Amino acid sequence: MSLPKRILIVGLGLMGGSYADALSSKGYEVYALAHRQSSLDFAVENGLVRGGSIEVEEEFVKSFDLVVFALYPHILIEWLEKYHKYLKPGAILTDVTGVKSSIIPGVMEIIKDDDVEFVFAHPMAGKEVYGVENADKEIFKKANFIVTPMTTNNEESINLIEELGREIGSNHVTRLSPELHDEMIAYVSQLAHIIAVSLMTAKDCDSLYEYTGNSFRDLTRIADINDSMWSELFLDNKDTLLDQIDLFMGEMKKMREALDKGDVETMKSMMKLSSERRRKFRS
Repeated sequence: MSLPKRILIVGLGLMGGSYADALSSKGYEVYALAHRQSSLDFAVENGLVRGGSIEVEEEFVKSFDLVVFALYPHILIEWLEKYHKYLKPGAILTDVTGVKSSIIPGVMEIIKDDDVEFVFAHPMAGKEVYGVENADKEIFKKANFIVTPMTTNNEESINLIEELGREIGSNHVTRLSPELHDEMIAYVSQLAHIIAVSLMTAKDCDSLYEYTGNSFRDLTRIADINDSMWSELFLDNKDTLLDQIDLFMGEMKKMREALDKGDVETMKSMMKLSSERRRKFRS
C-alpha cells in the first residue's frame, strides 16, 4: 500500500520537522500544523513543508488521508479532544510518541465513533537538541522503527505505517505490543537517559569537561536533555521504568560486590557477556 501524496504533520519540533524533511525529500507534499508561526516560517523557508497553519481549521485538516502527530503525549490527547471531528473520514493517523500503554486508551476513547484509524508507531531516533531548527532527515538512517498495532487495526493500515517508517529512512521496521514496547523503551531509552543524567549530577564538579575522555562523553551525550518532554515520558511509563531501574541497580550492586571482594571471575563474566551482546549492534 503506497503512502498518500499529501501528508499532514501536526507538531513542528525536532521529530515533526525531521519527518517533514525526510518525506519532502522523497517528493511528498508535506504540510504542517504548528504551535508557533516562527516554527512554520522556518519549515517553509527551508523546504521542510510546502505550507501550513498555526490555526486548526476543519477544511484544511479534512484534506489529508495521512496525519502524523508529533506531539507530547498530553498535547496529543488535548488536540484530539478538541479537533478529532475535523479529521477526514477514512484517514489513517499515527504518532511518534515514546510511550504507548498510557495514551492508547485515551486516544481510542476519543476517536471510537469516528471513521478514522490510528496505528501507533515510534521511530527510535532523536538528538540531544530539539526544535524544528534542528530537524534532520538523517536521524532516521539505520534507526529502528517500531509499530504497535492493535487488534482493531486492519493489516493494510499497519502495512502503510510500516511503509512510512521505511520511507523516512528506517532500515529495520518491527511490530511490538504496546506493553512490550513500553518495557523495551523503558530499558533501552528511558533508563539510558536516567543513567546519563545521573552521571552528570552525581559528582559535584562543574569542570568535568576538562578531564573527560571519549568514554564519558559517549555515555553522557544524551544528558543534555529536554526536561519537559522526558519527565513526562518517565511519568507516563512510571511502573515499567521503575522495574528497569531496579534491574539495572541489581547489576550495579553485583559489580560493586565483586569489586569489593576482589571477585575477578564475576567481573570478567559480566564483561564477557556485555561484550558478546554489544558486538551484535555492529551487524
